[in-house]
Formats: sequence, C-alpha cells, structure tokens
Amino acid sequence: MARKTRNSGWIGLIFVILIFLAYRAIQRLSPFEPGSDKETTFTMYPDFGIALPNNFLIHGIDVSRYQKNINWKLVKTMQSRDVKIGFAFIKATEGSTLTDKQFSRNWRKSREAGIARGAYHFFRGNSDAAAQARNFIRAVTLLPGDLPPVLDVETLDNTPVEEYREKVALWLMLIEQHYKVKPIIYSNASFYNNHLHPRFADYPLWVAHYKEKNRPKVNREWLVWQHNEGGRVNGINHHVDFNVFNGDSLQFREWLIK
Repeated sequence: MARKTRNSGWIGLIFVILIFLAYRAIQRLSPFEPGSDKETTFTMYPDFGIALPNNFLIHGIDVSRYQKNINWKLVKTMQSRDVKIGFAFIKATEGSTLTDKQFSRNWRKSREAGIARGAYHFFRGNSDAAAQARNFIRAVTLLPGDLPPVLDVETLDNTPVEEYREKVALWLMLIEQHYKVKPIIYSNASFYNNHLHPRFADYPLWVAHYKEKNRPKVNREWLVWQHNEGGRVNGINHHVDFNVFNGDSLQFREWLIK
C-alpha cells in the first residue's frame, strides 16, 4: 500500500506539471492578452509622427469623413522601416439614418488599393437599435477578405445603462444574423469597463486607450488596440488614429471574412 501511495503522488505531480505546461503553451499561441501590468515599449517613427508599440506585427488605421479625400494608393505603399499599414476601419453609418459622406469612396478605393478594410457603425443609445442595424446593412456589403463589422459604442446618449445594453445586444444579434459573422465591439477602456463588461465578453474587442505605457486597461482578451489618435500617413492630410492587431499574420488572415 505504501508503494502504491508514493506512485500515486508522483503521478499526481506529473499531471499537475503537464497541465501547467499546456496552459503556458496555450498562452503563447493565443493572439489575445487580458489587461496586464507589463510595460509595453514604444519606438518613435518620425514618418508616422508618433511612437508605435513594439512587438506588434500588423498596424492599421481608422478613418471617417474627417480625413476627407484619402489617396489610398499612397496609404498602401507607405512604409517606415518595418511598418506598413495593414488594415483600415472605415466609418459607414451612425444612428438610424446617417451615412458617412466619405464611406462609399473610402470603401471602394481602399479595396482597390489592396488594403484589408472593415466598416463600423457609430451607435446611438437614443435611437432604435433595429433601425440602426438596417441602416448599416443598407450601406455595407462585405466581401471575402474584409474585416468583420464593428459596432462603435462610446456614449450612452442619456439612455439608462440596462436599456442601452439591450439595444447594443439587439444590434449585434441582427448584424450577426445578416452577415453570418460575429461583430466586433469598439469602445474606449473606461466606457467598456463601466458600462459593457462583462455582458459582451464573448464578442471580439477593439479597445481605445491612448498613450498608455501598458496594455489597454481592460480585464479581458482584446483583438485590436487603438493606441494613438495623432498619427500621420501619406495620402491623408489630417491626423489619423493608429491601431495594432494582437496577433501574427496567420491569425490576422484567419480573422478575415472567407
């Protein structure tokens, strides 16, 4: 009996070690990282006018009518050292009736230039969610190689939080039903933590947290980090938001619509 007990102890210890090693392997393979206190280093890129966080392979921008007429060919060909623009999120709609006046042109020209493109909707808490979903669907046709649709949620518009969450949930459900792909939620770290977490934890998160030395302060996995709003890019005559994708090129390709 004593021999059996000692053997059982060794087997249990080996099992625990194997579980730990498997967990560490999954962590290394995952494209996401929950909120972390680990400091992120940055390198200044004068061509882009800002410092970019290191150890991210894929950088992107997001634009709307405020960037006016964009020369997407120049955006595509710009390169500073090892960094190029790998994707662009483009504002499509807002509320139940508005369409960004530059969307149609940006949507067409970005694809012609060969940039992975995604469309986003600016959500209004005081507007009907189903009407907002219809507004986005009317404006946006997604093709293979595009990014999943995005819901930009960053203002309550004096709507009670529970009602707001129900409206957000309805928009996400209707969009997923239509496009057959899970939408992405965009929000700043503070708004997400205060009003959305943990209700929407199963949706991919694009989080805004500017000039942060550490990773975004959200206690969950995140897909894209909008880290600066003052970047410069050839072909765009206004400042532009900069983002990084939290994964490698293979994971990025898997993220695109098939």
